[in-house]
Amino acid sequence: MFALNFYTDLYEDVLRTHRKTATIRLGDKSDKYQAGHIVWITVGPRFGRRQKLYAAIIDRVEVKPISELSPRDIERESPEMRSADDVIGVLTRIYGEFITPINIVTVIHFSRVDE
Repeated sequence: MFALNFYTDLYEDVLRTHRKTATIRLGDKSDKYQAGHIVWITVGPRFGRRQKLYAAIIDRVEVKPISELSPRDIERESPEMRSADDVIGVLTRIYGEFITPINIVTVIHFSRVDE
């Protein structure tokens, strides 16, 4: 089983309250994550101990340039984000790379699975 891990300081609150229902990852991750897969949603540092929050099903996986992200993609990533520039800022912080609107991202839409 795969996991979608999120940094605690950025996303724990919106994950716990189920206001985050998508993640935008740098690069094409469509070979790793596919619609119908069950994944663990976890929070924690990149190479540290992580806490499992819940299981989720991947509803849809889309690969596109940042410039083609819809307002809905951005809102589902984080209710506080409003634009592709906001997404670029967060991705730059997470990945530590120079990111532009032409960079390819994978949008992974997910729904919580009640256990």
